[in-house]
Amino acid sequence: VQLQAFGGGSVQAGGSLRLSCGASRSDLSWYVMGWFRQAPGKEREFVATISQNGSRTLYATSVEGRFTISRDNAKNTVYLQMNSLKPEDTAAYYCGASVSVALRTKTYEVNYWGQGTQVTVSS
Repeated sequence: VQLQAFGGGSVQAGGSLRLSCGASRSDLSWYVMGWFRQAPGKEREFVATISQNGSRTLYATSVEGRFTISRDNAKNTVYLQMNSLKPEDTAAYYCGASVSVALRTKTYEVNYWGQGTQVTVSS
């Protein structure tokens, strides 16, 4: 599964961005999908995850209420809408696919990774 993430950029604090993650040759509807992020010098951390049909979601405490994960299986794409961005949200954001029934929040539970897309939030 080759995932492609895009949509990152530079914004001021309080701004919004929407990240997208897709795959050209795989059906993502089979997978639990998630977004993770990694800031310089820090470990990759969980951000949000969504079930195969989109009925279940889970968020990291640090982003709950500001970020929304969603998916459009017809478009084979997963999204992360990020609002009220803060400087501490600055990181490379990665999408991941997990072969699972349960939602996954650990990096070792992700089977496939996309390349990162950089999000930079200035104060």
